[in-house]
Amino acid sequence: MRPARPELAPRPGLSRDEMESLQRRVAEAAVFEDDLPFDPTRVSLDSPETENETLTDAIAPGGDADSPPPLVAGIDQSFLDDRALSAVVVLRGGEVVERVHAVSDLELPYIPGLLSFREGGPILDALAELDRDPDLLVFDGSGRIHFRQAGLATHLGVVCDAPSIGVAKSLLCGTPDEDVDGRPEGWRTPIRADDSVDPVGGHPASPETTIGYAFQSRQYDSRPIVNPLYVSPGHRLSAATTVDLVSRLSGQYKLPEPTRLADAYADEAKAQYED
Repeated sequence: MRPARPELAPRPGLSRDEMESLQRRVAEAAVFEDDLPFDPTRVSLDSPETENETLTDAIAPGGDADSPPPLVAGIDQSFLDDRALSAVVVLRGGEVVERVHAVSDLELPYIPGLLSFREGGPILDALAELDRDPDLLVFDGSGRIHFRQAGLATHLGVVCDAPSIGVAKSLLCGTPDEDVDGRPEGWRTPIRADDSVDPVGGHPASPETTIGYAFQSRQYDSRPIVNPLYVSPGHRLSAATTVDLVSRLSGQYKLPEPTRLADAYADEAKAQYED
């Protein structure tokens, strides 16, 4: 998978002002509406055969029930001192069809709001190793829930011009409509823009603007309360469709299956470099 907008790719050597300026350019280029090359109802964790049998009636008008389910890539990282190991796991339905990774030098420390400049280059290195282009990218990080509406999932989604989703474990900015504590599995509430979110280009940032959702993916009777995920569109997706897709990609664990598998693969691949 090669960048479609390489001029917007995160790159080392920029000042903080230059990085924030580039994020605003990315946000201006981002599309926070549905512009998908696939029917979102085809996204599931079923095997392709089972999916064709059980979801035919759910295909959106104009959709093709005979087409294969879309390719969904989960992306995560582990770290080796001053290097990042970026892992990509590609699913078609519930079947893993490709796994790749790349090890790259890190140029920056972690800086809140500038994660894409630390991890974006290494992730692009891993995506370049893929034999096929995914239809959907799912990132461990924020998308539109970001101070400049250009988190990791938005930045790399725009650079690759691919539909993308950000799934974060903590809330970077914005305000949920309701209290998020102790909610049942499947619950969701909008995250609205607040004073920490800048309006960028044609993307407003008023209290009425939904920039993502808090989504309760799992609760377990035998465990303490599980916190929600914070899901937001990266590129070419609306907030509502984004949280629906994450729900479809949720298995038996808190994290959606694509990023959970990418996390596990990152740890597996890391072991070969530590011996």
